[in-house]
Amino acid sequence: MRPRILIVGQEAAGAQILRAVAGSAHEVVAVLTQEPATRGGPASLKALAKQAEVPVFPARLVKDPAFAERVRDWKVDVLLNVHSLHIVADAVLAAPRIGSFNLHPGPLPEYAGLNTVGWAIYKDEAEYGVTVHWMQPGIDTGPIAFEQRFAVQANATALSLAAECTRRGVPLLLELLARAEDGAAGIPSRPQDLSARVYYARGRVPQDGRVDWNRPGAEIARFARAFDYGPFASPWGWPTTLLGDRTVGVLGLKTTGRVTDCPPGGHRFENGSLQFAASDQWIEVSRVLLDGVPVRPETLSQSVAVLSHEGAA
Repeated sequence: MRPRILIVGQEAAGAQILRAVAGSAHEVVAVLTQEPATRGGPASLKALAKQAEVPVFPARLVKDPAFAERVRDWKVDVLLNVHSLHIVADAVLAAPRIGSFNLHPGPLPEYAGLNTVGWAIYKDEAEYGVTVHWMQPGIDTGPIAFEQRFAVQANATALSLAAECTRRGVPLLLELLARAEDGAAGIPSRPQDLSARVYYARGRVPQDGRVDWNRPGAEIARFARAFDYGPFASPWGWPTTLLGDRTVGVLGLKTTGRVTDCPPGGHRFENGSLQFAASDQWIEVSRVLLDGVPVRPETLSQSVAVLSHEGAA
């Protein structure tokens, strides 16, 4: 029997899942989502659902235990949670006939929680993964149904690693739905080793978001890539540093390979580009956030009066 599916999703991942499922023989009974924070770019999950004539409801409904009755009325077999950040009420988790499942952009149990793609880049992981797990009370704690591990590409950003998780996760969810045709018994369920669990909370940010210029250039560039969701906003904001006596945001940090004997954190303008001294080399900055406004680094050279290290060599 083809399962009836309820999708609770957000971002491009939710839209890709809807495209994949809607193109199959499975029935999507409803989509729960919210409007994206930014306009433009790929079509939102809400827009795609309307195009497919699938009813759309606010994602926050999953927090209400009373919503479980509607899930049962819809005769939902499988709930798929795809990058939605709402905590699903226990009664709602238990309402689908077969079960509720989460597509998690990270390997479990070692990368539970939020913004894990950024943490993996910050920690210089050579291997990462994507996981589909049964949802139970608690965050990312349920048994694993399917997973795939893969090598992290050189110079990956938070956005590119998240996109890779989605690309590899869609087939896992389709495999889940194929297995669900035989009921819950057809879906793998491997308990997590929770003694190895590492949980990354919402407000946790590497180095409190501050660049440490005492580190080698390669580490600093990787730190910046962990924040980089360009052209979309990062959940961690911009990495920050001092430029003279002002705190600015910096992004797009690249190693130059040019050795420096300037004290770490010193800066200069070189052929119109802004560069900071790491412990071993100059680091070029491609984007600067000044007083909350993105500016081109070369325009800052016109304000050298506030830059205490201008011309450092």
